[in-house]
Amino acid sequence: MRKKIALVVMTTILISCGKTEEKKQESLYPEKVISAEEKQLALGKEVFNGKGMCYSCHLPEKKVIGPSIKEIAQIYRDRNGDMKAFLLEKAEPIVDPSQYATMKTNFNITKNIPEEELEAVIAYMMSF
Repeated sequence: MRKKIALVVMTTILISCGKTEEKKQESLYPEKVISAEEKQLALGKEVFNGKGMCYSCHLPEKKVIGPSIKEIAQIYRDRNGDMKAFLLEKAEPIVDPSQYATMKTNFNITKNIPEEELEAVIAYMMSF
């Protein structure tokens, strides 16, 4: 009987020590804390490269079908443009009006992206 009690006590001690050690190891590697801005940019990049399908026409620094993200951001900054209004088809194009017909086919996508995600895409683009 004493051996069983001793075995139970020893097992309990070993298990509890293992849990304490586990907690100590977890605290040595805390999760990286990211800011709200970093979260928004990450979401914007995810939507831009995912369901927004923006990547199919726009690259960061090179014109493909449409202007580069860097060029778009620079023009919107310089002209104090409203990219959100444009993506919702409520404003005229200011970057390259000759590409408007091509972009117009994508308004069905941009108009249906939830507002938080659309704002994240804009923040991502303006970060260039």
